[in-house]
Amino acid sequence: MPTFVRTEKCDGCKDQDRTACMYICPHDLMKLDKYGSETGHAMMAYNQEPEQCWECYACVKICPQNAVECRHYADVVPLGGSVQPLRGTDSIMWTIKFRNGTMKRFKFPIRTTVEGSIDPYAGKPEADMAKIEDNGFFNHMEQKGYRAGDRSELIKL
Repeated sequence: MPTFVRTEKCDGCKDQDRTACMYICPHDLMKLDKYGSETGHAMMAYNQEPEQCWECYACVKICPQNAVECRHYADVVPLGGSVQPLRGTDSIMWTIKFRNGTMKRFKFPIRTTVEGSIDPYAGKPEADMAKIEDNGFFNHMEQKGYRAGDRSELIKL
């Protein structure tokens, strides 16, 4: 279900030109209504195309005011229930409120490294392209019932 912004909580990220939800949305759906001409609420964010929402929860998790919420599916969160993440510096605390009033909280760690600082190939050997056609190159000679590949069977574009 799409995200929506609680106008009573949103502060437009302190009157900046770009809100946190605008920054993080992978589909560029969040927009800042600077003058209130679109929503009637000046300097507040809103989802300009709710039906296009990917439901990734990125905007929900990053909002410093917890103003962005998501309408949940009834099979996951029955009517009257809610799920709200609260992002800290090293973790996200998920608060789940059931319609009978019971609350549960779950805490999960988040990345603590600088964006772009991880080297996914660190400690891995350099690829040896001279061995690309050798039998067992991809499975280290452990065929286990599979035949060796035939170059003529490759799809040619």
